[in-house]
Amino acid sequence: MKVMVAMSGGVDSSVAAALLVEQGHEVVGVTMRLWGGESDTGCCSVSDVDDARRVAQQLGIDHLVFNFTEDFNEHVVNPYVLAHTQGITPNPCIECNRHVKFARLSERAALLGFDAVATGHHARVTADTDGDFELERGADRNKDQSYVVHMIDQAELSRTMFPVGGMTKPQVRTHAARLGLRTATKPDSQDVCFITSTGGRSTFLGTRIPFRRATMVDTEGVEVGEVPAVEMVTLGQRRGLGLAGGGPKQFVVDIDVEHAVVTIGDESHLRTSEQTVRNMSWVRSAAHGASFGEVLVQCSAHGMPQRASVSVDADGTTANVSWLEPQRRIAPGQSMVFYDPSDRFVLGGGICA
Repeated sequence: MKVMVAMSGGVDSSVAAALLVEQGHEVVGVTMRLWGGESDTGCCSVSDVDDARRVAQQLGIDHLVFNFTEDFNEHVVNPYVLAHTQGITPNPCIECNRHVKFARLSERAALLGFDAVATGHHARVTADTDGDFELERGADRNKDQSYVVHMIDQAELSRTMFPVGGMTKPQVRTHAARLGLRTATKPDSQDVCFITSTGGRSTFLGTRIPFRRATMVDTEGVEVGEVPAVEMVTLGQRRGLGLAGGGPKQFVVDIDVEHAVVTIGDESHLRTSEQTVRNMSWVRSAAHGASFGEVLVQCSAHGMPQRASVSVDADGTTANVSWLEPQRRIAPGQSMVFYDPSDRFVLGGGICA
């Protein structure tokens, strides 16, 4: 099989490529150039491209670099900036996977005659007895990345491979060390690639949008202070609000960007029994008007799944989640992913309203 493997310069994608070579596939490594600006974090630095190229040399495979900076700006960076002006907390890594690392790369692979695309994500693609594809959690629960690739549908799953999905992270590093790969001990990337560790989110956004001061009030509407930039505030935020210590913990419970007002309250004001999820995508066909009596719902990459029932609207794009036990509200813009009751298989996911 002719396989295009996305090589980020990390150990997981390096071993993914190595395994495919060992299995006898015709493998070509590809590194996507996504962010054209300054980067000292994430997976887009010059050193990462160099690491990917050198690993490809070690494995004896060709290595290509695709310039997807325009796609990245259009689908990831620009929406990230816009979201902050609307009081939304975006998840750029998920949007990058959705629009670039899978959709765009799969499109390019098909044009070039590849049979499949592989990545180093810790997830698994399996098939049920009917031949439909399933998206399953990675074998290493501590490194499972099914949450961030939940948007892959049947068409893409049929052409997607996750070679390290059945391995633990220590096994991946051991395999890399056995082969003498230069990435064997390289630390994992943790941060958003276009946000530098020195400047942070405020520097990045501050050069692109004007910040506006916001009045901070309690749940009774009494003014208690102000924040320097309403665009930088997130639902559930506790630190960085400039509140005096010593009292009960206070959290952001509402953000009114239009009127530049931030409301704070105690944790009870964040608790909810229901949450709406929009822009749903499904691993199988859209669940038009379906109801799920019990699913497990995960609200962050490594969050603890919580039990809920779910009802889906007629067109399958909006879901109402009813928690079996009240949970903290999830910030608008964050992704919510549904798993089957066994907590193994992804059903679908969407974006919190």
